[in-house]
Amino acid sequence: MTNRSKVIIAGCGLAGPVTAIALTRAGYDVTIYEARPSSNDAGAFLNLASNGLAALSTIEVDRAATCEGFATPRMTMWSGSGKKLGDVANGMTLADGTSSITVRRAGLHRALRREAERRGIAIVEGRRVVEAETIAGDVAVVRFDDGSETTADLLVGADGLWSRIRRAIDPGAPQPRYCGMLSIGGFAQVPELDPTPETFHMVFGRRAFFGYSVTASREVYWFANVAHAAEPSREELASTPAAAWRSRLLELFEGDRGPMRPILEAADGITVHPVHDMPSVPCWHRGRLVLVGDAAHATSPSAGQGASMAFEDAVVLAAFLRDRSERDIERALDAYACHRRSRVERVLRYSARLGNTKVLGPLGSWLRDALMPVGLKYFASPKAHAWLYAHPIERDIAHATS
Repeated sequence: MTNRSKVIIAGCGLAGPVTAIALTRAGYDVTIYEARPSSNDAGAFLNLASNGLAALSTIEVDRAATCEGFATPRMTMWSGSGKKLGDVANGMTLADGTSSITVRRAGLHRALRREAERRGIAIVEGRRVVEAETIAGDVAVVRFDDGSETTADLLVGADGLWSRIRRAIDPGAPQPRYCGMLSIGGFAQVPELDPTPETFHMVFGRRAFFGYSVTASREVYWFANVAHAAEPSREELASTPAAAWRSRLLELFEGDRGPMRPILEAADGITVHPVHDMPSVPCWHRGRLVLVGDAAHATSPSAGQGASMAFEDAVVLAAFLRDRSERDIERALDAYACHRRSRVERVLRYSARLGNTKVLGPLGSWLRDALMPVGLKYFASPKAHAWLYAHPIERDIAHATS
């Protein structure tokens, strides 16, 4: 580009800073607007898969991310009766040694935000984008909750599951869909538990699903997936004390084999989130408005791909926009959406299938435990999921700039 077109990004979660860094490297002048304060520590931890780290490496952010986490390239599956069902790779270890990591969400968020600020990207707090539209064919008008407005050459909606930018692009866009499940998790210090080097253990209990990993310092990262028919309101979640969730989980895992009880009894803080996914979003962009990450394609956490898909979006969007003239921006957005859609929707289907195996009735659990050892032999093959974890992001970038 010969001039520095102005880009506004709505949202400074995980997708926002990465998108800002990628677009800045592509020659754009980027400002991020975020409604919440920088001290926001929402969420417990997440899996950042090898493909997400590979995307970050293309914009030289991978080191900032990995220093906040620890490698977890393997998973061991257990039945609630204590039977080992098998071992499986958590993603793939790439040729350069990159493997999936587990990372505190707040730590990753701080690292990405610091990296964006270090590169001179402005982050404006306390201003939520509430409306947006394209006028005169090539100007994005952005309005905030304080009544002010500004303009840009492009607005990127990185504003998450309940995206206002998605509704601005298409008022009839689908809404997030509750999956009938809660994700509950946190951290615990359990001295009697041995570390589980580079491994996450997954327990298919009779009534709920439990995952945990023990670090070298014996800090436990844990989560549970629990069937919950009616979606709880924010008020209900805020008013339910941690002790009530702990009691419910202890009851659900009563009689199952595994370290669930000592972990739950030692849990220091418990976070609870309803699990949502997103039906296919028909329009990822319109005019000078475009979506990335959960705003375009929220996936359930079962595949551990939410952050990785957002990071792939960011670097591919920037690649399609790099060196484009003003009149070519909308064609670049078209190409970006078409290029990303098939991969993202395949990941959504895959994640939904995984989620369906976590909370089953007695007969379904028996069949799962009987068949899983056979299925894991296929699942453990590096070739079986190379499409997901060894995705050639460099080829996407080369395609975008050819």
